[in-house]
Amino acid sequence: MKILDTLSLSFRTVRSNKLRTGITVAIIAFGIMALVGISTAIDAMKQKFTESFASMGANGFTIHYKDFNFFRRDDGVKKEKKGERKEKKSAVRRQITRDEAESFKQRFQYPAKTSINIRGVQDAIVSLGNKKTNPTVCIIGSDIVKKFFGNNPERALEKIIKINSIPYRVIGALDSKGSSLGFSWDNFILISYNNLRRFFSASTNTSFNIQVKVPDVKLVDAAIGESEGVFRPIRRLGTTEANNFVIDKSDRFVEELLRNLGFITISAVVIGGITLLGAAVGLMNIMLVSVTERTKEIGLVKAIGGRKSSIRRQFLYESIIISLLGAGFGIVLGIMVGNSFSLVLSTGFVVPWMWLIGGIVLCTIVGLLAGLYPSIKASRLNPIEALRYE
Repeated sequence: MKILDTLSLSFRTVRSNKLRTGITVAIIAFGIMALVGISTAIDAMKQKFTESFASMGANGFTIHYKDFNFFRRDDGVKKEKKGERKEKKSAVRRQITRDEAESFKQRFQYPAKTSINIRGVQDAIVSLGNKKTNPTVCIIGSDIVKKFFGNNPERALEKIIKINSIPYRVIGALDSKGSSLGFSWDNFILISYNNLRRFFSASTNTSFNIQVKVPDVKLVDAAIGESEGVFRPIRRLGTTEANNFVIDKSDRFVEELLRNLGFITISAVVIGGITLLGAAVGLMNIMLVSVTERTKEIGLVKAIGGRKSSIRRQFLYESIIISLLGAGFGIVLGIMVGNSFSLVLSTGFVVPWMWLIGGIVLCTIVGLLAGLYPSIKASRLNPIEALRYE
């Protein structure tokens, strides 16, 4: 029997057992749907994070006084390793003062743009109105422009807004930068740090941040090395002491997020793998039942000269076909589920090609392994005993 004939017969057999095939296909489909769906959602999240933080620029870095990231907090106290400088404990949490930040800006001669800032309150009340005083100036984000002045940023210029009842004159509006992790990069107001410390800072000891932006991303590492060399003496650190400040690249936060999203991907693989393992056991059981039900048919085929290899191939093909049908439905469902999440994030349509190919290969292997023993058992049946089977 030719391979195409064997394959055609396998298709007809699979189609004739709709209920049994459908249940097995559904189990496999759910496993692949979990794998592809979560992977698609993660790819959408990666795309959103990359787009959201692209505005920060890959050619910049920030100097601040302690380490902070989204998943863990590290206040700068690190375990000492062999060969590392010993940290002065009294200086570990020392905040960056205004004098230190301004000294850095003066001494840092590398060809780059440098700015210093501090953060104020996050629950300030902004209102629009006139007041007969001499207001200080501010720059507002695009969300605030839209709320008070519609989609025309020019209307905002020279208008007086109040922040916690303190008047400010608008001298500029920022372009939209989007949002990420629930934080809008457009819903904020820029004012001078002297004014911020006077009216909005809870403490005059608030730590300053230093931003540095170089003209070319290739210069970032050199600029970081230069900035460390400039800032260490300002922070009064000896040659044997570790840094009591942190230098972060602009894309560090994104890298940290993407690295931690890998754990979710691993979870998806585990969930999909467990489901596929159960599906493989169920598929093998179905194929063994099929061998038993078709014992007479197998005996007849062997009696008229059918080869063991043809019978073995037929059962293997049936197992692989069922498994690949599950993969097909699972991939479609997974892409639909994953991209429903991408709609929420307002990202483009995502297709995780690597996981699609991986899912097809994995299901092929599952079908092959699940059908191997039943196919061998069917090919080894004695034709005389098979014909007598009731």
